Amino acid sequence: MALYDDEHDQFRSMVKAFIERSVEPKMERWNEAGIVDRSFFTEAGSVGLLGHRVPTRWGGPGIDDYRFSAVLLEELCRPGHASLGCSLTLQNDVVLGYLLSLADDAQCERWLPGVVTGDKVLAVAMTEPNTGSDLGGIATKARREGDTYVVNGAKTFISNGHNADIFVVVVRTSEDRHRGLSLLVVERDTPGFTVGRNLSKLGLHAQDTSELAFDDAVVPAENLLGEEGGGFAALMSNLPEERLDVAVMAVAAAEGAFERTLNYVKNRKAFGQPIGSFQNSRFVMAEIATELTVARTYIDHCVQLHVDGKLTPEEAAKAKWWTTELQFSVAHRCLQLHGGYGFMTEYSISRDFADARVQTIYGGTTEIMKEVIGRSLGL
Repeated sequence: MALYDDEHDQFRSMVKAFIERSVEPKMERWNEAGIVDRSFFTEAGSVGLLGHRVPTRWGGPGIDDYRFSAVLLEELCRPGHASLGCSLTLQNDVVLGYLLSLADDAQCERWLPGVVTGDKVLAVAMTEPNTGSDLGGIATKARREGDTYVVNGAKTFISNGHNADIFVVVVRTSEDRHRGLSLLVVERDTPGFTVGRNLSKLGLHAQDTSELAFDDAVVPAENLLGEEGGGFAALMSNLPEERLDVAVMAVAAAEGAFERTLNYVKNRKAFGQPIGSFQNSRFVMAEIATELTVARTYIDHCVQLHVDGKLTPEEAAKAKWWTTELQFSVAHRCLQLHGGYGFMTEYSISRDFADARVQTIYGGTTEIMKEVIGRSLGL
């Protein structure tokens, strides 16, 4: 049984047309600027690429089908636009998931219509300067004072940080390591809240990544998302989908790098013949083709599991570490086949290589993924 049906295929065609019209002419400028135009989000919203799961009463189509997200991520990442894939997975899946599962009706009325149109860009703020994968070590504090929370602390590596209007911020509301974490929605114009510099990165150049500072930031208590102390459980419940997002992007990006390299080795000549005709080149490409077939089969299986509500944290961890390590390996070998030209930024394989590096880090490092899997084995 095919994973995608005619409706998904039509959506894929719409995404491809959007990329050709609204992305390709601007991508080089966005990479150089280190940030996409805000209009990227509103244009995506205007053609129906945002907030598929938002109910109709709040302006969305109300389609609870992860396959639409997967199609969008594949079509953005296959041509090498992973920066945009990262931005939209936050908008459509990661942060929106918290809002849909935890926000009350009044909060949904305030925030969700703008998410669908792209007028409200979403970000999540977990990582701190001294806290990476260990969420229990989060130190940013929120102190309840009447009908407000007063927030102090700092966050870093926040994707969509410069463009975002709405930040789901993980804060500490008590000293309990895990049950002391809560989620607060901090809006951009909050007093005492500052978005810092746009960080310079190895890859994902068009994806704005920022530092955040909270200096007695005053957040309305009505912006508490879910229950006080329920933050850790909420974060854990959404991690499988977040990790599946990264895995979907990894496979599509690797497939794109392979396709472009295949074209290159067929046309680039050395010693009077295409470099793809040398045995080593054929063997490398044969290995990659086989690995990608296995990865595509596996990731499509995981997508179907998620659609059926059966994707476990362990299965998502397997998909995340395996596909992201494969993506980096594919980019590495494809760059090698380009020779000196692979080191030149005018060739897309150099961007493929740089963009691939972070995939094994964010969303949970490869080492953390193996820890999740190992514990599930009773080890």
